[in-house]
Amino acid sequence: MLGSPVVILTALNLEYQAVRQKLGSPQAHRHERGTRFEVGTVQGTSCRVALGLTSKGNHSSAVIAERAIQEFSPLAVLFVGVAGALWDATRLGDVVMASHVYAYHGGTSEDDGLKARPRVWEAPHGISQLASHVARLNDWADSAIGLEAAPQVRFGGIAAGEVVQNSRISAEAKWIRQHYNDALAIEMEAAGVAQAGHLSGAPVAIIRGISDRADGTKNSADDRSMQPRAAANAAAFAIRLAVELAGEQEETAVPREDAVLCEDRVSPADHLGRQLSNTAHNSTIGIMAGSVTGSSVRMSTAPQRSGPTDLIAALNGFRETLGRHHDEGALDMDTYREALADLESALRSARESTSDASKRAAMTLRRLRGLVADCPDLMAELAPLITAAGDRA
Repeated sequence: MLGSPVVILTALNLEYQAVRQKLGSPQAHRHERGTRFEVGTVQGTSCRVALGLTSKGNHSSAVIAERAIQEFSPLAVLFVGVAGALWDATRLGDVVMASHVYAYHGGTSEDDGLKARPRVWEAPHGISQLASHVARLNDWADSAIGLEAAPQVRFGGIAAGEVVQNSRISAEAKWIRQHYNDALAIEMEAAGVAQAGHLSGAPVAIIRGISDRADGTKNSADDRSMQPRAAANAAAFAIRLAVELAGEQEETAVPREDAVLCEDRVSPADHLGRQLSNTAHNSTIGIMAGSVTGSSVRMSTAPQRSGPTDLIAALNGFRETLGRHHDEGALDMDTYREALADLESALRSARESTSDASKRAAMTLRRLRGLVADCPDLMAELAPLITAAGDRA
């Protein structure tokens, strides 16, 4: 089974092409409702990317993002493109990755003025940590891009609205300054994508190259020359982040050859492996990608397939693990309840012995993985269960 892809979405063709040129042999993929994607592999890696175009605006971006999540069950959704800098601290050509996204047009009009009622989405902890790691490596930028200084990555708020912001003195600009002065950049799609990720349980990262200062010069010759550079910088950082995400997936899914399975820490996923390939005489324990005999690990060339009963037993065991993490305070009540709901949905699908049901089970478990992204132990136990569900599809 191929690893889950990373979905990368853009609003403009310029941004789309900046990502596409980094993919080897992209192949067209048509959604049943007509939306077209291209799926390819990052050149020189095994990282698969599903690339799509949303067009401008939060509403269309939300719809296409939700469609991409349902179609590909991705590791993460990266929204990539250009944006305007709100304040002078951010240089043209630099990359801003959202630590949080504001939907800044929410409000209520009252007799004494317009009161802000924003919505805000924080970036998932795991993907933020990985992005910070990539930024520290400082080797992601394309050397061919002719900037005087190497582009830097900044982490902070991004404001997403419904209008093109191209003034520092307009009423809208003053509103943003008053209520969202910590935002580094402004654009028109991030809120829609963040909402789609929130509802689907898919990790979302918003990555923007700064092409203008939203100060009245957006349509100038300088802006037009900077747009391709900003788009290329955002694409370069996003592609590097996608490769790192794919690498983490491989490390989680395939145990190391020198790993030792401790009997007092057997997870539900390991119990699933036991049921698949346990032999009483040699105590051989299946671990999805191989087996443990005594204290040595033997990697097989193909994962073993689970039957419905095996997967259901493992999922029921994972319910107990969720409960334990909640009792220990690792999961708050809201997250725990949502995780249980997703787990029950996956169990219902697992009980149906059809390819479509198996696909639904794998997709639901990936959504569950997004909910528990802050718990490495849960993420590690979920990985082989997702693989097992997908192998039945």
